[in-house]
Amino acid sequence: MCRFGVMEWVRGSALLLFTVLLMPARGRYTPDWSSLDSRPLPAWFDEAKFGVFLHWGVFSVPSFGSEWFWWNWEAEHQNQYEQFMQKNYPPGFSYADFAPQFTAEFFNPEGWAELFEAAGARYVVLTTKHHEGFTNWKAPVSWNWNSVDTGPHRDLVGDLGQAVRKRNLRYGLYHSLLEWFHPLYLMDKKNGFKTQNFVFGKTMPELYDLVLRYKPDLVWSDGDWEAPDTYWNSTYFLSWLYNDSPVKDTVVVNDRWCKDCSCHHGGYYNCVDKFQPGTLPEHKWEMCTSIDKWSWGYRRNMQPNQIMDESNIISELVRTVSFGGNYLLNVGPTKDGMIAPIFQERLRAVGKWLSINGEAIYSSKPWRVQKENGTDSVWYTCKNTSVYAIFLKWPADNVLKLPSPKPAVNTNVTMLGISGTLKWEPYPDLGLFVALPLVPPGVLPMEIAWTIRLEGVK
Repeated sequence: MCRFGVMEWVRGSALLLFTVLLMPARGRYTPDWSSLDSRPLPAWFDEAKFGVFLHWGVFSVPSFGSEWFWWNWEAEHQNQYEQFMQKNYPPGFSYADFAPQFTAEFFNPEGWAELFEAAGARYVVLTTKHHEGFTNWKAPVSWNWNSVDTGPHRDLVGDLGQAVRKRNLRYGLYHSLLEWFHPLYLMDKKNGFKTQNFVFGKTMPELYDLVLRYKPDLVWSDGDWEAPDTYWNSTYFLSWLYNDSPVKDTVVVNDRWCKDCSCHHGGYYNCVDKFQPGTLPEHKWEMCTSIDKWSWGYRRNMQPNQIMDESNIISELVRTVSFGGNYLLNVGPTKDGMIAPIFQERLRAVGKWLSINGEAIYSSKPWRVQKENGTDSVWYTCKNTSVYAIFLKWPADNVLKLPSPKPAVNTNVTMLGISGTLKWEPYPDLGLFVALPLVPPGVLPMEIAWTIRLEGVK
């Protein structure tokens, strides 16, 4: 049963809650990590399990290499980027000249939201500003370098938020603390981050505006790695967010708020991109990854062998949830506001799988055993009195061997998507053999992953 599961970060949350109860009566968080880290994570995030990430901005116009196009071209002077510009654009063409071509003319927020709902996502995270500095809303401190003054001439952040929330999906906003080439940031950097002209003139006004204007469920911070929290003013922003903001009771944040913050401070942990722990972490975490294995932003030159297939996506989702994490899957829309058909196909395949197996994913917890020893093909989750064995390879003899669950005389075994109970026999010493049904073609999405529900096991 799930209540017998061992999960360190749940025990940790209980300890943190106890700590919070010992705080002053007003329960206010102070601008230091010991206080901020004691805030319990709002429950909706752990229950959601699966989200969609969107990297979209001016970098979607050249759509070459990656979303780091400007940096690779101007700062690194990489040959492939310089050759690309020489071949395709006239002399003197600047990165800012891409902005009017970021038209989003086919952007249909209702269509996007329908796709994300069909994918089974429970939250959506949109890039409001990447490291290039272009904002997808009319930021008060980003004059003429935002999606309302140029390019789409519309509030992309607001438009998508309205559509997403109609479908009761949670809405998260990605925001980069730094901007590669902003003169105030470069000045602060030259001063060894002893001055904070950029932080108080750009970063903080944007963050406060995003929260007050759109009331996000999640603030996904990035661009933190060059400077300490004393430069970014992170702890003061987070104390306001937790104490006085309009989303103080529901908002979730990640761990990218300062140099050396990742995997140590914040709400939940991202640690590094595409983080995959080998054991059950002690703290709530999220794996962010991209369907395009080479880039987060859209690439016109991506090849089929560079795209994750649905089997790999679902396998990563299962592994992540078994280890107590959330799975945030990225797609990069085009400059026109389209989501490539191959990305849509992958998202809908995940949704089809979740429509049958979602019971073992949403609101689940890690079980006392996360996977069967010696194999990566059987993973466990649990919920209430049920234990779920999700297996990624159909056994050749139609018999699933599960050494870890301890059955009893009243143990009941069923398969998600199939009616009726399954026959089982005790495994030597402990565990059980489960006789799998002969499933007619088309009944289940075969060759991906399947789920056995176990009742009355320990």
